[in-house]
Amino acid sequence: MEKILGLDLGSRTCGIAMSDALGMLAHGVETYRFEEGAYKKCAKYICEMIQENHIHKVVLGLPKHMNGDLGDRAQISMQFKERLEKMIDVEVILVDERLTTVVAQNQLIFADVSRKKRKQVIDKMAAVQILQGYLDSQRR
Repeated sequence: MEKILGLDLGSRTCGIAMSDALGMLAHGVETYRFEEGAYKKCAKYICEMIQENHIHKVVLGLPKHMNGDLGDRAQISMQFKERLEKMIDVEVILVDERLTTVVAQNQLIFADVSRKKRKQVIDKMAAVQILQGYLDSQRR
């Protein structure tokens, strides 16, 4: 089995997580920051990471509204998926990311992480939630 990348794409940040080689556990890698709307630059950065780590599968959070509708953020994620697949030979899987940021936030509060520090790592933690959810669903 090979490593899988997990992404939580925002308007100025991209939380990045990676699985272990067995595909059992997701761990946070970093929060990549970019200028608002500079998705091309972000995609280029992700492609470099994909090449360096020999990744063949990416799990990208799809932000749906609570009623299941797809809004502007979801459209951006779908466009980002297409962009990545055009730039590099990789399978990008969109997964429902509703509540992942809430779960990540609650874990950090429970761990008594300061508000300032939470702001720095929340996207990375959300990416871990997205990827871990996918890994767990593949084992069931």
